[in-house]
Amino acid sequence: MGVNLLLGVPAVVPVWLLWQFAANWPLAALGWTRGEPTENDGMLPWFLFAGPVVVAFALVWWLVNRAVARRARLRGGPYWAVAAVTVLVPSLASVAVTALL
Repeated sequence: MGVNLLLGVPAVVPVWLLWQFAANWPLAALGWTRGEPTENDGMLPWFLFAGPVVVAFALVWWLVNRAVARRARLRGGPYWAVAAVTVLVPSLASVAVTALL
């Protein structure tokens, strides 16, 4: 699981991008968050910038974990669930540190 902690450091960027997208569009439309008032560029910048970043990271994460799972002979949902949660640890730690400041 150490590889997922290491992958979690660059994962801070796609996680942040996904949160910004969710907070400004679907969650703001539901009234759960307030969208950024200066966000008036529409969806195209999100698809042109955030989309490739998120897809590239997801592809790298999947390929690395597929190799690790094959080498360690781990199969099934529990491995992938733990890998997904482990990669989020650095992002959650940065949120916790920011909340404390």
